[in-house]
Amino acid sequence: MLVHPQFNPVALEVGPLAIHWYGITYLIAFGLFIGLAGRRSRMPQHAAVGWTRQDVDDMLFYGVLGVVLGGRLGYVIFYKADYYADHLGEVFAVWKGGMSFHGGLLGVIAAMAVFGRMRRRGFFEVADLIAPCVPTGLASGRIGNFINGELWGRAAPPDLPWAMVFPQAQDGGLARHPSQLYQFFGEGVFLFLLLWLYARKPRATGQISGLFLIGYGSQRFVTEFFREPDAFLMDFAARTGLSMGQWLSLPMILAGVAIFVWATRRNQRPA
Repeated sequence: MLVHPQFNPVALEVGPLAIHWYGITYLIAFGLFIGLAGRRSRMPQHAAVGWTRQDVDDMLFYGVLGVVLGGRLGYVIFYKADYYADHLGEVFAVWKGGMSFHGGLLGVIAAMAVFGRMRRRGFFEVADLIAPCVPTGLASGRIGNFINGELWGRAAPPDLPWAMVFPQAQDGGLARHPSQLYQFFGEGVFLFLLLWLYARKPRATGQISGLFLIGYGSQRFVTEFFREPDAFLMDFAARTGLSMGQWLSLPMILAGVAIFVWATRRNQRPA
């Protein structure tokens, strides 16, 4: 069995200032978004309708707000509503940990809707531009999870070549799936390649967004079978048979299918 390397979560200390690896992964995610979205804005199908690099830079501001606020509120509402109902002062204490991808997605959707309205662009026109640029940010975040040794996987067969012991789990050296890396490859690398290649050619408005929802939701649903639910959600997973992440992914997949079908049929209507 492999043993988690036990990285120091602090990458660099300069006097009282501590720079954490997790913060660096966020910066990498935003940098990748700027680079990839800027490249997409120069593609003929986007440049022809007036997209510019300045639009991408402005969009990032709204996106960051959506990710942070939506991610935090999603965690509060979806995962620990009872706790925060009694501790309202900690709702925005993000330094104590706790972010939800599904909440972050809803935050980004709201932010992009506002951005599109301000620029007089349709929501799916905005979403289709940025959707292929999101998975690299997800991949970066999963690397941050792995460095921190958090969100580890369920028990794995000890003879699995990549089974890993996470000392942070304090479970007596149980072999586990390195589910952070599974998610890195599934939600990150695979989904990026799928969307980037699909979006190289002009597509009906809404198709790329729909494919993103289908792809992420499906990958998350599968990888959750290998990821250990948070301790406070173990009973929920045992009662329902699925983890909270899987339940939240199901409507995401259904919405993606509906959007993709709607976009395809709308494009096929005679002029």
